Amino acid sequence: MRDSTAKGLQEGEGMKAEIFLPDDYRPAEDEPFMNDRQLEYFRRKLIAWKEDIMSDGKDTIEHLQDGTRNIPDVADRASEETDRALELRTRDRQRKLVGKIDQALRRIDEGEFGYCSVTGEPISLKRLDARPIATMSLEAQEQHERREKVHRDD
Repeated sequence: MRDSTAKGLQEGEGMKAEIFLPDDYRPAEDEPFMNDRQLEYFRRKLIAWKEDIMSDGKDTIEHLQDGTRNIPDVADRASEETDRALELRTRDRQRKLVGKIDQALRRIDEGEFGYCSVTGEPISLKRLDARPIATMSLEAQEQHERREKVHRDD
């Protein structure tokens, strides 16, 4: 575990003080990596992303329920079926994304967020800001994808 996390757990397990973040706060390279403000920034970003996905999911369910109507024209019905299948595939991808968001939130709680699962090195703030569910540094991710491609091409 990281020093700040271990210290934080000792000082008050389960009792989290509210972290103040200005609206314009962005993690910066010149501050300690994964300090309380950065962790809170990423926690809020992940939670907002998850809430957005969940809201979209509710809209999709309502749309699919409303869309169960009898369409006499075969071409229109086929088009409707294709749209529904696409929407369901999108929902499935988003369901998996919610799982990854939950894992990222768990890593924040466990003090492992922001560190590469392969090398243990910090993941760049730029990468985390663009993809807060990232578990590998860019270099480790690229190496992983190259290995995957080699195995696929065999």
